[in-house]
Amino acid sequence: MKPLASTATAFASVVKRDLLQAARRPGEWLQPLAFFVIVTVLFPLSLDPEMARLRYLAPAALWVALLLSSLLALEFLFREDARDGTLEQFALSAQPFAALIFAKTATHWLLTGLPLSLVGPLAAISLGAPPESALPVLWPLLLGSLSMSLIGSICAGLTLGARRGGALLSLLVLPLAMPTLVFGARAVQLAIAGEGAAGPLYLLGALTVLGLTLAPLAAAAAVRISLE
Repeated sequence: MKPLASTATAFASVVKRDLLQAARRPGEWLQPLAFFVIVTVLFPLSLDPEMARLRYLAPAALWVALLLSSLLALEFLFREDARDGTLEQFALSAQPFAALIFAKTATHWLLTGLPLSLVGPLAAISLGAPPESALPVLWPLLLGSLSMSLIGSICAGLTLGARRGGALLSLLVLPLAMPTLVFGARAVQLAIAGEGAAGPLYLLGALTVLGLTLAPLAAAAAVRISLE
């Protein structure tokens, strides 16, 4: 029980530390949220303002904006800790390296994925979705954003030591995020239409569980490779 409690304490300490650092640098986590809001606000201006057409295109607009907004913050996931030697200290500590990397990924989702998911239903309503679809739209966004954070942590670890890592990071994340994008957009489409979205939600949940199981280990291995 003591090693488990120690790991949980270390996990909580990393999350607390990253949240405090994010409070000192609000631009890093406010930028993706501002980008998401701007894209969803500008999207209707480029189309014929017909409510039925906006409602039909709302799932695609939401998920593309969510994916691109998530990419903006991924480059900062490990970069500062790699520069100041924190990641090396994590690797040399007695705590499981994968647990500490997962703590940083969880903080990234709390600062980026969770706010984007909470704003998503409001953006859907602004695109013509009925107000009663707000809660059904929220669940696929929560699952999808978590899945994308887990995928992004692996890719951020792989590109940690690369020059122009932001462009390479996007090239790695976008293909891997396609299943999440497809199932998530379908779930939102069914939710807006007032139909059952259990099928796509189950698939999104399966992808998220798979990510929770494998992504921390893969991300930790990728960071170790980049640190060598």
